[in-house]
Amino acid sequence: MRIASPGHEILFIPEGEEILKRIEHAGRTCYKSEDRITPESAAGFVRKIVASGHHSVIEHVCITVKFICDRGVSHELVRHRLASFSQESTRYANYGRESFGREITVIRPFFWEEGSKAYEVWLDAMKEAERSYMTLLAHGARPEEARSVLPNSLKTEVIMTCNIREWRQVLDLRCSRASHGQMREIMRPLLRDLHERVPVLFEDLFEKHLGGAPPPG
Repeated sequence: MRIASPGHEILFIPEGEEILKRIEHAGRTCYKSEDRITPESAAGFVRKIVASGHHSVIEHVCITVKFICDRGVSHELVRHRLASFSQESTRYANYGRESFGREITVIRPFFWEEGSKAYEVWLDAMKEAERSYMTLLAHGARPEEARSVLPNSLKTEVIMTCNIREWRQVLDLRCSRASHGQMREIMRPLLRDLHERVPVLFEDLFEKHLGGAPPPG
């Protein structure tokens, strides 16, 4: 059995200046102020658009992210409706094959310190789940049948694509203290990453959720 950490990878995002110029062009079409576009006007215009709540304009740009998380977190993630998802399938992935190292991979829960009693109970449960899964495969069960004993901590990969308006909504909800800790664990680093790339579009959320905030988790 392998124990992994969660994370994210931004697979597709237009260059920062390209994003802002595309949004500015769309927004100025509404006001018929295209004549006011200059090489330096995009950032200021987009900042005003975000502040005014005219967020339909920022739907013209999409971002694709790959998450590595556990199945429990993924069940929450895919509830966001205005997005496209592709997820590693436990129906077709056979973890008993050599390509998977003949083992399952689980996500380490950050809230239990390694060596604590709670962590040891979790670790024993994961080992038992792996043993049961491999035994079922050995007795002729198909992966879609054997997966019945796999835990919520099982590692999964999810590709998520949505427009910037929806990303802002997702990040605002999933970075808040009301969100599950393991969801914050993957979403807060993503917010930090997106803010570094396109600060104009995410600076308010960065300040709200990460400005002076403790580390993710």
